[in-house]
Amino acid sequence: MSSETEKDKQLILDAYEELLKHCKRSREPESKQMIDKAFHFAWEAHREVRRKSGEPYVLHPIAVAQIAAKEMGLGTKSIVASLLHDVVEDTEYTLEDIQNHFGEKVAQIVDGLTKISDVFDQQTSMQAENFRKMLLTLSDDLRVILIKMADRLHNMRTLSSMPLRKQMKIAGETLFLFAPLAHRMGLYAIKSELEDLSLRYEHPDDFDNISKKIIEQEEKQQKIIQSIIAPIKEKLKEANIQCSIKNRPRSIFSIWNKIETQNTSIEEIYDLISVRVVFTPKEGVSEKNQCWNIYSLITDIYKPKPERIRDWVSTPKANGYQALHVTAMGPQGRWVEFQIRTEKMDDIAEKGFAVHSKYNTSGSGESELDKWLNDVREILDNPEADAMAFLDEFKLNLFSKEIQVFTPKGHIRTLPKKATTLDFAYDIHTDIGNHCIGAKVNHRLVPLSHELKSGDQVEILTSEKQIPKYEWIEFVITARAKSKIKSAFKKERKEYTLKGSRMIEDQLSDSGLLLNAKAFRKMLEHYKLSNKEELFYKVGIGNININEIDGVVRKKSKSKFIKYWKLQFFGNSEENEDEEILETPNAKPELDKKKTLMLTELAANESYKIAACCKPIPGDEVLGYLDMANNVTIHKRKCPNALKLMSSQGDRILAADWTSHRLMSFLAIIELTGIDKIGIVNEVTNVISKDHDVNMRSLHFESHDGVFEGLIHLYVHNTEDLNNLIMKLIKIKGLDNVKRIENIEEYS
Repeated sequence: MSSETEKDKQLILDAYEELLKHCKRSREPESKQMIDKAFHFAWEAHREVRRKSGEPYVLHPIAVAQIAAKEMGLGTKSIVASLLHDVVEDTEYTLEDIQNHFGEKVAQIVDGLTKISDVFDQQTSMQAENFRKMLLTLSDDLRVILIKMADRLHNMRTLSSMPLRKQMKIAGETLFLFAPLAHRMGLYAIKSELEDLSLRYEHPDDFDNISKKIIEQEEKQQKIIQSIIAPIKEKLKEANIQCSIKNRPRSIFSIWNKIETQNTSIEEIYDLISVRVVFTPKEGVSEKNQCWNIYSLITDIYKPKPERIRDWVSTPKANGYQALHVTAMGPQGRWVEFQIRTEKMDDIAEKGFAVHSKYNTSGSGESELDKWLNDVREILDNPEADAMAFLDEFKLNLFSKEIQVFTPKGHIRTLPKKATTLDFAYDIHTDIGNHCIGAKVNHRLVPLSHELKSGDQVEILTSEKQIPKYEWIEFVITARAKSKIKSAFKKERKEYTLKGSRMIEDQLSDSGLLLNAKAFRKMLEHYKLSNKEELFYKVGIGNININEIDGVVRKKSKSKFIKYWKLQFFGNSEENEDEEILETPNAKPELDKKKTLMLTELAANESYKIAACCKPIPGDEVLGYLDMANNVTIHKRKCPNALKLMSSQGDRILAADWTSHRLMSFLAIIELTGIDKIGIVNEVTNVISKDHDVNMRSLHFESHDGVFEGLIHLYVHNTEDLNNLIMKLIKIKGLDNVKRIENIEEYS
């Protein structure tokens, strides 16, 4: 590795000087000395090492320490641990060296931050297991997870120097786990930036398009915002209220997410304008009353929308967030969301629990975090928990909206939206959940599956004779409840799993078939299961007919591709769609994961297959997933399954790109809505029949109250052909909306 230049030294010293400017909680000489010692220790340890970008490696820990100090408001030990976070893993220094130089507490934090380099079982996702182990450190020190977040943020800010495959893996993992975790920790600013950076690498075209539109609208938007703010400023000044009023720009990711989920345009997102009023509270007056006073002054000017008032001052969110939100009708017929909060509330909203200690708060926010951490620890402490199952359970309660319900004695419990009475029972105590037979909600008898709403008062009814039932898992939604029910069934499940394994072995042995990786792949694909244990269990309890197994294993694989010249207009899709191909007995050659997999027509069926869940077509942004049998499945990058794979099994992700496809056709579905009129179906079919690059498989129209909806299944060569057709269709008079269906699995 090249030695350090004078330019490098100056770069490092400048970065360190910048860090020191933001160490506001480390003004004591002893603190400054400790930070300086850690900086020189890290500089020496990483002296000959460089990052992928070519810059000296020590700039990374300095940047992480600056995020911890400036953007999270953390103190001396956290800054020191940030500077040292990669020393034990990447250099010859040991944890004992860190403890001798910087004390036990810093060593504990660094230990928690040290990247895990164990070799796990091949069947387990290394990322999922790493994440699980990382969260175990929560029980030691909350600062570990905050510094880990700072580390991830800097890695995302410098992701451009990484190869495409790594970019997708890290961006997917960030969006799936770290952004929701930042949200749960109350780190709003960091959560938003992580989401935006993930979008930049996962969907660069979408990111650029939204960025340009925001810039285009900026001047016009500023004028509107100033016209909204001006009369409020005047009114608050008259009331002698010290405050700052500013626009809260919506993040690029939140705009993109709304466009994707609501099929709307950036111009149509009604709550794009959001104004934040941050005030200095007067002493001796309740902050809550002051928030409502400002609300009253604002609604004297703009008429509020009653159903869009959110009071998180009286009952803060579980991540500590406090504010009063109201949506009101502003000038020019625009809805405007006003967020009213004190300076302290604003600081906590942006930096989350990292700054709680600064205010010495000990309200419901912190106790809610402690409760959440305890739930996480309970799931983590189970040594038999499968890493992927853990990820699913953990994810359940990360990003959920919350409701507040009351115990019979009037105590508030915070639960995720859509929580049931059984979730509430397990939230109180495991034994209460296990013996729950029903509940009284607002003095009315309800079943275990009853969905609770904010403000409900819940009394749980129990019986010693009641025991947990496995079907409870189908309707509980909290990770805690699911974990407790599964624990109760663990022993029984093991017995059924063992039984199912023996049954499959005996059945295939009697039929003269081998129980190998290929046989397992066919069974898992046929029954749509994710692992062998699930297969064994379902056979053991009788959910899968054991007599079907040999037929499934003998069955030939099917191709999801259709040769273009075999298609018939309005033809029978079933004849064409599943064309049989012969399986090769030879093992597939190893793929170079560092290279982009080119998706050629000649390699179709042999080198890759199209994912049934999202059915991408040439032109879509895609990635490849390499399974244990060396088979590659191509997913859209937008596909929820792909996002999960990027996050949990990133080492199996391949960068993939299409070559020109003109012989093969791929299934796509478009949805049409419009005003029903005579001849509109004929106009639609005429446009499609005249398009030489598209063939129609089926057409379905429904009309009600003068409005029609249609679904058309088409075979196209690529996204260009599909987009051209959509542009032609939208010109038909009476058609209001034409869009491609992204989640194709539901409609196929």
